[in-house]
Amino acid sequence: MSTAIIYSFTSNKTAKAGEKIVAAIGKSFETTTVDADQLTEEEFLAYNQLILGVPTWFDGELPHYWDEFVPAIEEMDLKGKKVAIYGLADQVGYPENFADGIGILGRLMRERGAELVGETAIESYKFESSHAIENDKFMGLVLDQENQARLSKKRIENWVEDLKNIFK
Repeated sequence: MSTAIIYSFTSNKTAKAGEKIVAAIGKSFETTTVDADQLTEEEFLAYNQLILGVPTWFDGELPHYWDEFVPAIEEMDLKGKKVAIYGLADQVGYPENFADGIGILGRLMRERGAELVGETAIESYKFESSHAIENDKFMGLVLDQENQARLSKKRIENWVEDLKNIFK
């Protein structure tokens, strides 16, 4: 199985989290790092397993590099692909749409046939609402570097341990 971790190399906090995820994966399974700003449809479809980095921008929006790629994804058949999503969000500054980017991208992946993996608990966060919640869990790993940076290392480690059992 081939695995890509896709995030914007210029989105500082998302890129740093991506690097930490790659380091935590270590030699458990091989990953290729791909810049979301340069992503092509062919490259996206070339991998069986995807780890997608998506911060939530402004009032619950996807960053431009994912938003511009959505029309291509809407035409893709993602059956047979496993997708895990991590994202950065600010539960204090944007409590009414906390981590919405994960939910937007997660639902799109599932609508196109992908298997969404890597859900995480919503406990230990304080927010009003989030499109990233399904069945009382986040659809991926949520990191709040603005308010809970000290918890990110452990959250990444726990999430990657779960992925090691899913991504072979």
